[in-house]
Amino acid sequence: MTAPAPARPSARPPARPPARPSARPPIVTGPFVLRLFTVVGSSIGFFLPFAVVPEYVERSAGAAVAGAANAALLVTTVAVELAAPALVARFGYRWALGLGLLALGGPALVLLATSGAWAVLAVSVVRGAGFAVTVVAGGALTAELVPAARRGEGLALAGLVSGGCALLALPAGSWLAGTAGYGAVFAATAVLSVLPVLTVPFLPGRPPAAPRGAGVLAGLRAPRLTRPAMIFAASAAGTGVLCTFVPLAVRGGPAWLAPAALLAQSAAATLAKWAAGRSGDRRGHERLLLPGVVLSAVGLAAVSLTGWSACVLAGAAVFGAGFGILQNATLTLMYDRARPEMFSTVSALWNAAYDGGMAAGAFAVGLLAPLTGYPVALLVTAGLMATAALLAPPDGRATAARFIALVVTSASVRRRARTTG
Repeated sequence: MTAPAPARPSARPPARPPARPSARPPIVTGPFVLRLFTVVGSSIGFFLPFAVVPEYVERSAGAAVAGAANAALLVTTVAVELAAPALVARFGYRWALGLGLLALGGPALVLLATSGAWAVLAVSVVRGAGFAVTVVAGGALTAELVPAARRGEGLALAGLVSGGCALLALPAGSWLAGTAGYGAVFAATAVLSVLPVLTVPFLPGRPPAAPRGAGVLAGLRAPRLTRPAMIFAASAAGTGVLCTFVPLAVRGGPAWLAPAALLAQSAAATLAKWAAGRSGDRRGHERLLLPGVVLSAVGLAAVSLTGWSACVLAGAAVFGAGFGILQNATLTLMYDRARPEMFSTVSALWNAAYDGGMAAGAFAVGLLAPLTGYPVALLVTAGLMATAALLAPPDGRATAARFIALVVTSASVRRRARTTG
């Protein structure tokens, strides 16, 4: 009986277990949490007294100064946003954020002593400058703190904190003024804006050194940055129109319609911003530009049907979804296309597009609506917003052309019906 032959060694090495996918880098780190404290301070500091200051100054200086107070705040914000990258490059994130928060909150204490027109306007100018520096420096710092692979999601998270604070602070200011007086609003603004300065020393100090010619002018000459900014400015113009004129356009409808539409817009934008961040990080942010433009334009076109409450409500929600998508996709795309030393420039261009677009939309419809009525003015705005699809990837151009043609035809029909009726 022969012994069994020994087993031959296998020529193949044993199969290795499949490699485990590397863990996704975390978003919520210590510096990021500290950054969120400054987000809360700047958002509350801006919005808590926003609706209160005009009412406060109107009693002593009249309606013209009441309107000029927030106009000075917004105009200064846009102007200083474009100059802020140079300040950030010179002094770094800590000094820029600290000075911005102090300038945003500290001057509110002046209003405890006076409601004079010049004092209120001066306070508004200083506060606008402080807010501009805060959002530009803070936006660039957020982009630097978040891993590039999850930048859209991280920016969405910071945006949720900022938007949530704004949503609560705006009505809270009016409520606090009515229950505890104007002084309580101004004191709370100062404290809540300045308190986060205590976290600033623990944040990163300086952005990467920028080469000569890497400022705002260089950013304006870069189509890879200006195209997303212009797309977002178009949607921001619709936001300015919606927030300013929808309460006027639906005055004949149910009393609940205007606040419900504004709430639907805000809620949809918040949810869409988060969804766009997660989707864009996985599949690319550029592919979200066209859907964002289309939803924004279609939503505002539906809102123009002011005689139908369901259309106004649904349109506001659809518009909000498109605006939220563009809010995240354009900002993330601009950061992805820039070197870290250009992050302050990206933040400045995007924030200027946001504030400037809102102001331009409200101003233009304010001139157009007396001539055409609110429904036609809203519809024309939707058509103009749709032209932003021409700046999206090439497959957006045919869609934009069809939608613009439809809007022009609808506006002509409504205009003819209005003049003959």
